[in-house]
Amino acid sequence: MLAKENTVILFQGDSITDANRDRGLHQKHFIGQSYVYLISAKLANDNAEKNPLFINRGISGNRVSDLYARWNEDAFSLKPDVISILIGVNDAWRTVSGEPSGVTDRFERAYRHLLEETKEVLPDTRLILCEPFVLKGSATEEKWDEWQQLVGTYQGIVRQLSEEFQTVFVPLQDAFDEAAQRAEPSYWLFDGVHPSGAGHDVIARRWLDVALQNGLI
Repeated sequence: MLAKENTVILFQGDSITDANRDRGLHQKHFIGQSYVYLISAKLANDNAEKNPLFINRGISGNRVSDLYARWNEDAFSLKPDVISILIGVNDAWRTVSGEPSGVTDRFERAYRHLLEETKEVLPDTRLILCEPFVLKGSATEEKWDEWQQLVGTYQGIVRQLSEEFQTVFVPLQDAFDEAAQRAEPSYWLFDGVHPSGAGHDVIARRWLDVALQNGLI
C-alpha cells in the first residue's frame, strides 16, 4: 500500500515508456500501453482510498540528454513523490548507427546532471532507476556485439549512479534473459528493443517487486 494520500508517481523515458500515451486533456486516463499502464492499474486499484496520481511523460526517441532538457516542465513542475526513469536504448541506438547525434556519448554525463539537479530541487522525492535492456532481434542482430557491449556499459553506469545517489535500482536484463529461456526473444521484445505486451508485464512485475521490497508500495 502507498504510504500517503494523493501520492504522485511520475514515469519518465522513451518509447518503451511512452507507448502512445495521450498528450492532451486525457493524460490521466490514457496513460499509454506500456508497463506504466500495468503498474498504475494495479496500484490505483489497491490504493483507491488514497487517490494516487500516475503520470507518464515518456517521449519516443528520447535520450537521457533529452530528458534533462525538458526536466523543468516534465518533472520539477509536477512535484512528484516518486520518479521512475527507464532510458538508454536511444543513446545506444544512435551511437551504434553512427548518427550525428551519437558522435559523443553523453549518457553518463547527462544522467549524472539530471540526478544531481533532482536531488537539489526535489530532495524528498524518491527515485527509481530502471536498468536498460536488450535482446537479439531484428533491430539489434546485425551489430549485436556492439549493442551488447554498449548497453552492458549503460547497465553498469545506471547501477553505479543508483548506488551513488541512493536511489532504488530495478534490474531488468536478467528478467528478460530468463524470459527468453521460456520463449524466443521476439516474444518479449519484438525487435530486440521494444517490448510486446508480455515484455511490458516482465518490466511491471519486476518494478512492483522491487518497489515493494524498498517500501515504496
